[in-house]
Amino acid sequence: MPDLATPLIAWYRDNARDLPWRHPEFGAWGVLVSEFMLQQTPVARVIPHLEAWLDRWPDPAALAADPPAEAVRQWANLGYPRRALWLHRAAVEIRDRHDGVVPADVEALLALTGIGDYTARAVAVFAYGRRHPVVDTNTRRVLARAVDGRSQPGAPAKRDLAAMATVLPSDVDQAAVVNAAAMELGAVVCTARVPRCEACPLAHLCAWRAAGYPDTGDERRRQARYEGSDRQARGAVLRVLREAAAHAVAADAVIPAWPDARQRDRAIDSLIADGLVEATGGMLSLPR
Repeated sequence: MPDLATPLIAWYRDNARDLPWRHPEFGAWGVLVSEFMLQQTPVARVIPHLEAWLDRWPDPAALAADPPAEAVRQWANLGYPRRALWLHRAAVEIRDRHDGVVPADVEALLALTGIGDYTARAVAVFAYGRRHPVVDTNTRRVLARAVDGRSQPGAPAKRDLAAMATVLPSDVDQAAVVNAAAMELGAVVCTARVPRCEACPLAHLCAWRAAGYPDTGDERRRQARYEGSDRQARGAVLRVLREAAAHAVAADAVIPAWPDARQRDRAIDSLIADGLVEATGGMLSLPR
């Protein structure tokens, strides 16, 4: 295994973006909220929502004290609104199980609603300085190219954590920087479609570059089009309920002009099944 850590650290020190969750004083709750919001959502869209969220709910207990409907409403147009519901449930669990303090232990974090391998380790590493491998899509792409000589990573697997663990230096602080640097490199240089290899600190070590940039296939799952999709219909239903002056809206008054009535009804049913909408006596509302 080539030494990826040294060039990654040097590059990150000079090139890391100034993002709010990277500030030392940001705190574990802020890191946790940011990680929920950043899932499948660009950084530029997240930052204003994150700031508004933390202004309103500066700690887990503050969020837990409000009904889940407020979390869904505050989530606005970030997309994938189940994340808002999960974050609210996690806040309640943190209040009730951990005296309102986001835990530092990975296993305790994994036991919270909506938290998987990546988020648990990201909070432990970036908020508490623990030494763990942190692997997101960007990290996996960097490792696939630099170490395995592949154009794109395979499907996510537990082995990704082991692969990243071999890259980390033994020093705890340096390990945290390498975790952040690998993600940053994948986000801004070693990108999926048009990598900027001329700006990459790992170019001289990269197995993919040395092999002549072979196309080894792409196993990434393609996201379906948003326009005309059930996701768009779900978003339209939630937008009506978020903006409603009353707490509930008659079901037949929710996007009545939607071009596909069956899709509209399917969207409402799926939102009810996900716990994002409550239905009582023909009326729909956000969860109380």
